[in-house]
Amino acid sequence: MEQGLVVILSGASSVGKGKIREVLMQDQDLKLFYSISLTTRPQKANEVDGRDYYFISHQNFISALNNKELLEYTEFNGYYYGTPKNYVDFLVKMGKNVLIEVEAQGVGPIKLNIPDALAFFIVPASLAELEKQINILYKDDQASITNRINKAKTDMDLAPLFKNTVANSDVKVAVAQIKATIMAELERRSNNG
Repeated sequence: MEQGLVVILSGASSVGKGKIREVLMQDQDLKLFYSISLTTRPQKANEVDGRDYYFISHQNFISALNNKELLEYTEFNGYYYGTPKNYVDFLVKMGKNVLIEVEAQGVGPIKLNIPDALAFFIVPASLAELEKQINILYKDDQASITNRINKAKTDMDLAPLFKNTVANSDVKVAVAQIKATIMAELERRSNNG
């Protein structure tokens, strides 16, 4: 059985990765399975455990980290987030294509474990546009606005390290560009298989 493809979606904080992910997941041609992350942050009212995240304690997160059960992890605003290794390995071995959405610094550790993973870095139309978006999303929390703008600027410094950089000035255009690259890689694998 041919192994599945791992697709990594990354980019600056608040650049619209979630919306792009939603559209990609609905595309039947790609047959993507979403890798649900672990997090220690509290569950929001509209979130479902096991769909949006696996909400776990700090102690369980540290245990997963110590047992090398995570492909990557990061900390933001005092909470930890990580990608469970066993779930991704299981799906890939079953021939499933897996989509992992991570912060920019998480891509390196994943690529060390899965060198043939296809990574995409999503960039905003402009930094000014991204700052405007962050201000709209977090209008009631100046500390979050400042943290996210600073994080976005740091994330953007990593963009040149990515082979596949996609501008998100239009979600449909960004998704089409990502899909074309994924389909080309699947075709290449099929021909070399």
